[in-house]
Amino acid sequence: MRNKCATMANQSLRGLALAGLAVAAMVWTNPARAEDEVIRSHGYSFYGDLTYPAEFEHFDFVNPDAPKGGEISFSALGTFDSMNPYTVKGRRGQLSWMMYESLLGDGAADAYGEGYGLLAHTVEYPPSKDWVIFHMRPEARFSDGTPLTAHDVMFSHNLLLEQGLPSYAAAVKKRIPKAEVIDDHTVKFYFTEGISRRSLIDQVGGVPVWSKKWFEETGARLDESRLETSPGSGPYMIETVDVNRRIVYRRNPDYWGADLPINRGRHNFDAIRVEYFGDDTAAFEAFKAGEYTFRQEGDSKKWATQYDFPKIQQGDVVRAELPDGTPPTPSGIVFNLGREVLKDRRVREAVALGFNFEWTNESLQYGLFKQRVSFTQDTPLMATGVPEGAELALLQSLGNLVAPELLSEPALVPHSSSPKRLNDRRNLRRAMKLLDEAGWAVGDDGKRRNASGQPLRLTFLFNTASEGTLSAVIENFMTNLTVMGIDAVLEKVDPAQYTLRERERDYDLVFDSYGAFLGAGTGLMQRYGSEDAAFSVFNPAGLASPLVDAVIDTALLATTREEEHTALRVLDRVLRHEFFMIPVWYKDSYWVSYYNQYGHPDPLPPYDLGFLDFWWFNADEAANLKASGALR
Repeated sequence: MRNKCATMANQSLRGLALAGLAVAAMVWTNPARAEDEVIRSHGYSFYGDLTYPAEFEHFDFVNPDAPKGGEISFSALGTFDSMNPYTVKGRRGQLSWMMYESLLGDGAADAYGEGYGLLAHTVEYPPSKDWVIFHMRPEARFSDGTPLTAHDVMFSHNLLLEQGLPSYAAAVKKRIPKAEVIDDHTVKFYFTEGISRRSLIDQVGGVPVWSKKWFEETGARLDESRLETSPGSGPYMIETVDVNRRIVYRRNPDYWGADLPINRGRHNFDAIRVEYFGDDTAAFEAFKAGEYTFRQEGDSKKWATQYDFPKIQQGDVVRAELPDGTPPTPSGIVFNLGREVLKDRRVREAVALGFNFEWTNESLQYGLFKQRVSFTQDTPLMATGVPEGAELALLQSLGNLVAPELLSEPALVPHSSSPKRLNDRRNLRRAMKLLDEAGWAVGDDGKRRNASGQPLRLTFLFNTASEGTLSAVIENFMTNLTVMGIDAVLEKVDPAQYTLRERERDYDLVFDSYGAFLGAGTGLMQRYGSEDAAFSVFNPAGLASPLVDAVIDTALLATTREEEHTALRVLDRVLRHEFFMIPVWYKDSYWVSYYNQYGHPDPLPPYDLGFLDFWWFNADEAANLKASGALR
């Protein structure tokens, strides 16, 4: 499954890095001394190349003349009790992060690893990347009209260190020992000596900026659950919040940055509305009734069998498969490696053999998916075959950390199964043999126990908001585990309990995802590294592998794209070998349906659907829909 939309989560991926069309200008303060060389640019990429030049008027993928106006609405499942997106407790409302901006804006949706000036107009740094200075736009304002200055940037940076996620704060403190305000519109960050320069400038450039004045006056905390929000500087403000029912965001008519090149052709809707539902069945019926107007479908059964309702037949609702150029999100059935029973790889391999992708895809998902193999599926960073050349040399350089089979065997791929029946007898026999070898013998009652008589019991934590086809998939998977003699328990809990238990890692198995990677960055350590494995919410398996750490370190220290890509292919190979997740399915397109009142760029950029970002409203078509009764 793919991410819902890159505009709906800060962690969204854009795609493969493109060769730059414009290189940042080099300004020499003293040509005789290389250490005095300073790079000044309108944006930042690690290798110094940017797709868009300093004088660009707008991104190529937008319609700069897109009309402004109208509303777009979509659904969310479950509940929320906070409009503070950075709380460590409770559940945040959808899009509650969108009011806040950063020094560097989102990268272009037709490139990867590039940031362009938003709150800052210029970024300045030496080739060594030992520090960075951001020169800010003095016209920047919060929605309450107060100026946004370097003091707010510094306050926000420190607030994240004091009250943000522990894994984030720990990582940043080690990499950014000092920051200072030079003047009201200039801020400087210093970076620790002797570490990789990856994800440093773009890290500080991407920090959301909050109002220091508001936080000091209210005494609010960043980590608390609350409905009251600080003013943001972004194009949208909160209009109304009806807890667990609806959130409406309204475009700020006085948005300070509306005419910036980075924003032209974007933020076109006057309003964005989020409608909440208890489950997807109710949400789908509400869409057909016109209670919201845009739907991104993730349920294969619905997509195959239920998108023939009258409004589609009449042309009032558009049903479309739009191309998706991002790598699929590495979703799957995740093992909690902190559980003693699951530390035995043989047990994990046996459990994995209970998942029959071929039968699942044909019988439950209408043959609409492909099986995911890689963490970088269908990209040049996907490991294939046996390691050769630079990949083999890198693995050999890591010595005893590398298992012998990694040097001589093809990259691990999922097992194959018969599509004709759920219980693939060949795979079940293999699974039972593995469990026998692991010391879990079958008793007279058909249940597996170890030498101490303890039963082999595995609990699968499941979010009730995900009912539907996914529920059927997991139930059938659990059936196969029961056939093996495992005491398999499916625990269905409401979204609030699910969030709490997932944070506390209170499960044996869970359906979750990791982040796909197309470039080296310190975020790899948060997702896959050992240091924060005990508590990182981005590492649901608790993966802690010295080999993975070593490969990530190698990627972070790469000095060329070729070296970086070699290390990332090796990382894909190693992660697959660690076997902490059962990969499931993916598709290479977005399934969308929407009331026929929206326009979008054609073609779409490869790395973002962008329906909340660069789509627009057609007032004439909207009037026709209301006149016909399709919409109220």
